[in-house]
Amino acid sequence: MSTNRNVILAIDEGTSGTRAAVVAANGQVSCLTHEPLRVDSPRPGVVEQDANSILEKTIAVCRATLARAAAEQLNVVALAIATQRATAVLWDTQTGRALVPAMVWQDTRHAGELNRLAQAWDRTLMKRVGRPAGVRSPYLWAAYHLQTTPAVILANRERRLAFGTIDTWLLWHLSTERVCVTTPTNATSASAYLLDEHRYCLDWIDALGFPPSLLPDLRQDADEFGRTRAEVLGIDVPILACAGDQLAGAVGLGCLDRGQLLCVHGTGSFVDLLVGTQVPCATGTSHDGTLTMTARRQHNVSHFSLETFVATTGSALNRICEQLHWFDTPAQISALAATVNSSRGVTFLPALTGLRVPQLQPNARASLNGISIATTQADIAYAILEGIAHSVALCVDANQAIAEVTASELVVGGGLSGSDTLLQIQADLSGMPVRRMHESDRASLRGAAFLAGSSGLLWDSLQHARTTTVTDAIFEPSAKSSSREKRRTSWHARVEAELAHAGAFNHGCGD
Repeated sequence: MSTNRNVILAIDEGTSGTRAAVVAANGQVSCLTHEPLRVDSPRPGVVEQDANSILEKTIAVCRATLARAAAEQLNVVALAIATQRATAVLWDTQTGRALVPAMVWQDTRHAGELNRLAQAWDRTLMKRVGRPAGVRSPYLWAAYHLQTTPAVILANRERRLAFGTIDTWLLWHLSTERVCVTTPTNATSASAYLLDEHRYCLDWIDALGFPPSLLPDLRQDADEFGRTRAEVLGIDVPILACAGDQLAGAVGLGCLDRGQLLCVHGTGSFVDLLVGTQVPCATGTSHDGTLTMTARRQHNVSHFSLETFVATTGSALNRICEQLHWFDTPAQISALAATVNSSRGVTFLPALTGLRVPQLQPNARASLNGISIATTQADIAYAILEGIAHSVALCVDANQAIAEVTASELVVGGGLSGSDTLLQIQADLSGMPVRRMHESDRASLRGAAFLAGSSGLLWDSLQHARTTTVTDAIFEPSAKSSSREKRRTSWHARVEAELAHAGAFNHGCGD
C-alpha cells in the first residue's frame, strides 16, 4: 500500500468521553468515533468512574475507527494515546478487571489529610515536584484501599495487584508488554514526579503510605511501549506515544515554543504557558493554584509549562443541560448568549468541585447570582460563558505573574472553543487576541499522533508536524480597557465573596 495512505491510530481518552480517529501526514483527522463516559459523584468531594467501562469503550471506538479506516484503504502504522490525567485505577492482573471505582482527577475526598501534610511538605513539593500537596492524590487514595478494601488487600498479598493512572491502565491492556508504565505528562499530574530528574519523589510516596513496589515504571511521552495486542484491537503495530490529554492538545495546536500560551477546553479548561527546557525559577514560590508541568518529554529532553486550570467548565455545561435542564444543549447556551451584549448583572461561578485560582479552596461551590425579575434565559446563557471566560482570564494572569516570559496571544482548542461568543468574551476580558486552530476540538488526537510519528514515521520532527496546523479564526479584543477593568473587578469581588463563604462554612471533604 502506498505510504501516502499511512495513518496513525490515535486515542483520546478523556473524562467525559473516549474517542478514536486516524491522523494522516497532512494532519487531517478522520474516521472519528466517540463514546460518552459516565462520571459518578456519590457524595460531595467524591468523583469516580468505572475503569472497566472506560477500557471497553476505548476498545470499541478503536475497532469502529479501524473498520472505517480499512474501508477507506488507509494503512495504520502506529498507535498513539492521550489520556485524562491523575485518574487512578487498582486492578487484578489475573483477571484484568478493576477492583474498585477509579478515582477521577476532580476528586477531593482526601483534601483534609493532604492539608494536614501540606505544612511540612508544600515547600519541598513546590520546589521539586512543581505543585503542593493539593487536594487529591492517587497514591494516598490507593494507600487507603490497601488498608481497608478486602479485594485490594488480598490481590496485593497474592502479588496480583496493579496500580496506575489511565495511561498505565490502557497500556497494560493494549500493549504486548503487559507492564505497568506511565509517562511524564501523566506522572507530573499525579504529584510525585521530580521535574528535572525524571524519577519519583520517593520520600513523599513513603509519607503517603504507598508501597514503591507498585509504582509504574517511568517512560517518555514519545517512546516505545511495545506493540498492540492483535487479539484486542485487531492490529499489530507499535505504540509510540502516550501523553496527558491537555499536553497532547498543546502539541496538536502547534504550541511547542517558549512563550506560547494556550487553553484547552475539555471537561475542565486548562491554561498552559510554555517556558522551555529549564524548570522555571518561580517553581517553589508560586501560589498553590499555579503548577509546573512537564509539557512533553522526547529524545530524553523535557519541556515545561506553567499550568492553571478550572476543573469544571465543559462538565458544568453538560450538568446544566443534562441534570438541571436549564438548556437543551451547550450549543443552545452559546446561541442564546450571542443574542445579547452582556449578562445584565448576572454572574456564574463554574466551581462545581471547588476553586483553584486565585486560591485553592475545595469547599467553594458553583453559583448563579444577580437574577432579577427582568433576567432572561439569554442573560443567564451569557453569564455562564462569561464565568468561564473570567475563570480562564484569572488562570492567564496567574501564569504570567510568575513567568519570565510574556505571551502575545492565547491559542485555544477543545470542544468549547467552537463557541465564537465565548472566545470573543475571552478576548475582551483578557485583552489579548484569541487564536482558534482548525479542528481545534481534535487537538489531543492530532498531538498524540504528532508525538508518535515525528521521529521519521510520518514527520521528521514536531516542528515539521506543526506545519500541518491551520488557523481557523482570530478574535481581537473589542472592549475598552476601562470596561474590561470594571468587569474584571466585579468578578474578582464575586470570587472573593465565595472564598470567604467557603472559609466561614467549612463543611469538609472527608477522608
